[in-house]
Amino acid sequence: MELREYWEQGMSFKEFVLQAAPEHRALWDAVYRTARIPAWALGAVAEPRRLLALAEDWCVDTASTLPILARWAEEVPGLELRILARDAHPELMDRYLTNGTRSIPIVLVLDPAFKELAHWGPFPAPLGAWVAVNKPPALPKDEYVKGKRSWYARDRGATMLWEMTGLVEVRRVA
Repeated sequence: MELREYWEQGMSFKEFVLQAAPEHRALWDAVYRTARIPAWALGAVAEPRRLLALAEDWCVDTASTLPILARWAEEVPGLELRILARDAHPELMDRYLTNGTRSIPIVLVLDPAFKELAHWGPFPAPLGAWVAVNKPPALPKDEYVKGKRSWYARDRGATMLWEMTGLVEVRRVA
């Protein structure tokens, strides 16, 4: 399937959250409600870009990043976000495995002709370094998840936005 077809199947952020399981919706809503886009990220898009994300509502990394990306897309002219459920699109997800796993979110940066310019995910690089050292069995799963949530709470999406602003101008597939 072409990326244009995936894009057309994608949901808006609001549609994605509405179809989320009730027990996950509160976190998504809270991150979205409190998301603030720094001034430096508002002028970062010189040309129209589409962000196509692979996600699931239960994922801590996804719930901690996509609501901020949704705010960014709303506030920056020429930036659009659509979301696909990872488990419904394994053939696309399998193009972006992380160490052999279907880790999410994965965000594709597309130009207006639906050509992939870059991709990001499943988490900001500094958190990735922490994950490499601390993922179970190094830490018990509950401590691991708590550590990730704490990292995201301190960062407030700044690192992810910094990484994404660098990618929206890239003219190559990463």
